[in-house]
Amino acid sequence: MKKTLATAALMIFLLPLGSDTQARDNLRQTQQGIASYYHDSLHGLKTASGQRYNKNRLSAAHKTLPLGTRIKVTDTRTGRSIIVKVNDRGPFVKGRILDLSREAAKELGIIKKGVAKVELKVLNAPPAGRDS
Repeated sequence: MKKTLATAALMIFLLPLGSDTQARDNLRQTQQGIASYYHDSLHGLKTASGQRYNKNRLSAAHKTLPLGTRIKVTDTRTGRSIIVKVNDRGPFVKGRILDLSREAAKELGIIKKGVAKVELKVLNAPPAGRDS
C-alpha cells in the first residue's frame, strides 16, 4: 500500500500527541490564536487531503487536526463565527494556527485585516485512522 505525502505528514504531526486517547482529548479542547487566509494564487492547487483548493468554499488548513474535521471558528473581537472543514496542513507562518479559504475569511469579515485572533472549537472529526 502506497503512503501519500499527506498521510506521512499527518503521522509526523500526530506522533508528539502520544496515545490515541490523548489525541482525541485534544480534539475536545478549544484553541485560540491567529488565523489568516490563503492567497488567491493558490486557487486550484492540491491540498493535503488531495482535494483542490477552492477559494470559494469554506475550508481551512490546520497543523494537527485530522483532515475532514469540522470546526467552528470565531473572531474573538467581533464574535462572528463560521464553520469550516479542515482539508489541508498549515499555516506555516510562526504564531498562526489556521489558514482560511478566501470565502471563509470573507464570511468571518477579515479580508481587509488579513488576520484575526480566533477561537477554534472542534465540532466533529472523522473516526480515528480515517482522515478524509
